[in-house]
Parts: sequence; C-alpha cells; structure tokens
Amino acid sequence: MDVVLSELRAEGGAVEHMEADFEDPEAPSLVVAAAAAAFGHIDILIVNHARSGHGDLSEVTAVDIDAFLHVNVRSAILLIREFAAQHDGRPGGRVVLMTSGQHIGPMSREIGYAVSKGALHQATRTLADALIDTGITVNTVNPGPTETGWIGDMSPTPAMPLGRWGEPDDAARLIAWLCTDDACWITGQVIDSEGGFRR
Repeated sequence: MDVVLSELRAEGGAVEHMEADFEDPEAPSLVVAAAAAAFGHIDILIVNHARSGHGDLSEVTAVDIDAFLHVNVRSAILLIREFAAQHDGRPGGRVVLMTSGQHIGPMSREIGYAVSKGALHQATRTLADALIDTGITVNTVNPGPTETGWIGDMSPTPAMPLGRWGEPDDAARLIAWLCTDDACWITGQVIDSEGGFRR
C-alpha cells in the first residue's frame, strides 16, 4: 500500500488516507467529508470495503448478521447518500459497488457475507434509478476469486481455466473503464468479470 501511494505521489497525484469503522453509522459521512475537504468536488465513489468471514447456517448469530449488514450494506448506502449530496449535477458522476458472485452460485459456508453482498447486487438498479437524474451512474462489479492474500496455496486449476486466480488489477481495469466517458450510458448493471471461473 505504501509503495502504491508513493508511486502515485511521484507521478504528481494527490493522495490522502484515513481509517474508519463502518460499523459506526457516522463513519460514511466522515469519510466523504474528509475526501471533499481534501479534493473538493468528488466525481467518483468506489465502494470496495467488505466485512468477510465464514459461518454456515448452523453457526451464524444475530450479532454476526447485524455486523455483516452494517458494514457491507448500511455503510455502502450511507456512503452513496453522502456522495450524492455533495454532487453538483455535473456529468460524469460514478458509483461502483463490489459484490461477490452469490447470484451465480451458492456460498453456504459464508451466509452473512453472501446475504449482505446479495443486498448490494439487488440494490444496484434501484440506486441507479434514484441517482440518474443527478448525472450519477451506479454499477456493480463481481470480480470473482481474486488473490488478495486469502487464497493461500490453493491451486487455481481446474476452477480457473486461464490458469491463475484473478488479480486486483483485473477488477481495477474494469472499474476504471466504468468511470470513463466511454461508459456514460451504462447504469444499473451488475457485471461479472470472473475469468471463466468454474464453480
């Protein structure tokens, strides 16, 4: 992370960083306010945070479910609300959410996570409709299995026909494109970008 930030600064980019606990309902407004204070008007919001974790139906508790919903759903919607409130109607407003493929195949060992990510999937069209009159598009990306450190030494074959797990850059390229003018006519979509993942 520090290396990436250093590279961005070396290229003349402005980079700010803050930590927030998205179980706190006030955190989304603090994050958007901090971004606006640092950069002025915000054109793009990428909702890429997540609470993840295992737990099948016999293990999940009310506390677990609340935590997944607070972090993955409530905070995402509040972030979008705050982002939209500061948006001045100029063209090019973009929101990109991240989901997890639970709409394609079951994730029965991750009940709380799957349900919360499914909520974002289902909310995509509604949020897109709510914001299109303000010049903001809303789309969701499902990046499939991505090597961010959690996969460990599991082999990608035969599940991944291209012979590797997804990399963060695979999702980043799609997200970057959705934020360009080339994608200005696309809203309310959930895009699966899984590299041919075979469940």
